Amino acid sequence: MKQGRLADHFIGVGVKVLKGTEVDPAVSHGHELQGINAFRRFLGSNAQGEKLPVTYVWLSDDQPPVALPLSATWYDSRKGQLHRAPEYRFYYPREAEEVIYRAKAGDTLFLCQPREGPLVALFCAHRSSIEQQLLWLFGLELAGDTLIHQIAVEGKGDRALDFTARYILELIGVEVVATEESLLEKLLAAFGPTFPPTRPFSEFARMNLPDMDGRADPDAALLAWMDFEERLFMTLERHLVGARLTEGFMASGKPDVNGFVAYSLSVQNRRKSRAGWAFANHVEALLGLHELRYVREATTEKRAGPDFLFPGEAEYHSAEFSPARLTMLGAKTSCKDRWRQVLAEADRIGEKHLLTLEPGISVTQTDEMRRSSLQLVLPQPLHDSYLPAQRGHLMNVGGFLDLVRRRQD
Repeated sequence: MKQGRLADHFIGVGVKVLKGTEVDPAVSHGHELQGINAFRRFLGSNAQGEKLPVTYVWLSDDQPPVALPLSATWYDSRKGQLHRAPEYRFYYPREAEEVIYRAKAGDTLFLCQPREGPLVALFCAHRSSIEQQLLWLFGLELAGDTLIHQIAVEGKGDRALDFTARYILELIGVEVVATEESLLEKLLAAFGPTFPPTRPFSEFARMNLPDMDGRADPDAALLAWMDFEERLFMTLERHLVGARLTEGFMASGKPDVNGFVAYSLSVQNRRKSRAGWAFANHVEALLGLHELRYVREATTEKRAGPDFLFPGEAEYHSAEFSPARLTMLGAKTSCKDRWRQVLAEADRIGEKHLLTLEPGISVTQTDEMRRSSLQLVLPQPLHDSYLPAQRGHLMNVGGFLDLVRRRQD
């Protein structure tokens, strides 16, 4: 099994609150990030000043990242002042303004020292989902001051890169390929040299994790099944796509650029759609294990109904069946703004339920969900990625199954 660990990718990470003098051109044109003297642990103490390759990235909950590969000067602002302790600062070039000036005083900087490649400076809005997710991923806390608080990723700062951790790393442009190479022959024996339909593939994943008991611990099982299926998929993809690339892309003796582009797009689209289907497949498996009545992809008033409707369409459309005994569940691996789609499904049901695997959704978003009568459901291990004030309003998978069971008794 190749799951990977955070220390495989990072040496150290720090976080700090940004000041106006660092990011606001109306206050200062100094082009300096301050209060990061403690990051000398990872960047060293070259008193002469050192030019470092740096990638500056603005992260948003709503838009793709904006990344600029540039540089910075790491220097001691108290050089030659022997009576004072060194104070290292980070001078960024004018070209970095396109990223850095998107931030404002009070926003957040994550300074990441990768194991390979340039230093990464991640900027994001305070109280955003991505800020909360990165704090959880790296095990950091955001203090009220503007000094950097950093960890060495090895040792206590390390963690296994499960499905959720890989999701967050992908948001910041770090792709982690986790595989199960020991099962490649078994995969090929079961499905041949092709990608199988999603249902049998999800079933294969569950059957090869016999220690996961979806009845006893549905929360842990759902996460384990999703993590394991992704590793199986990447194992098969590396084998099949590798074979196709070995064949090459030629047409009539000339490079087939259009063929290559089309094939590349098909690989990306398959990755995106597969996760959603796998999630619904594993949720359905839990419903079966708990002997609940439901309809998948039901039809209500709208052409596009909920992912799961309990106990079924006949009951939903019967005026004599009490709405208090009806339940609907949307299942989305990540929410973003798509959670609002769930509100328009199943008009007879006042309180909607949404099951997701997205960690650390912002307080702004979860408050809006509550005002919209949307109950967020997450596997219990992900509750820790939310702030204490949010956790009391979250439901775990086992709790949701119990709710549906009571309504069906």
